[in-house]
Amino acid sequence: MKYWEIIARNLKKRRWSLGYISTIDSQGRIIWIADAHRDDGQRFIVHADDKLIAFVDLDVAIRAAERPEDCGAREIKMDNCWGIEQKSPRFRDPTVSTYLRHG
Repeated sequence: MKYWEIIARNLKKRRWSLGYISTIDSQGRIIWIADAHRDDGQRFIVHADDKLIAFVDLDVAIRAAERPEDCGAREIKMDNCWGIEQKSPRFRDPTVSTYLRHG
């Protein structure tokens, strides 16, 4: 089992419905889009340059929203639009950032 599959399985155990897709951006790079939502209206969308990074960042964002007191020193900030923007050092290309939307 791959790491992203483990994250997906754990999110499903926590009552999240998941979807993901890959596409090519305007510069020819492959990007992954992952979505998690619940029946109570919570929703997160993330895009990243790697499937595993997308699922890791999705899990981090959901955990941060569920338990904000546990965020500690993570590089996550929530704006007034319920968005979370994170520039991750894990990216190989520094021009690619992750944008998580909590709607």
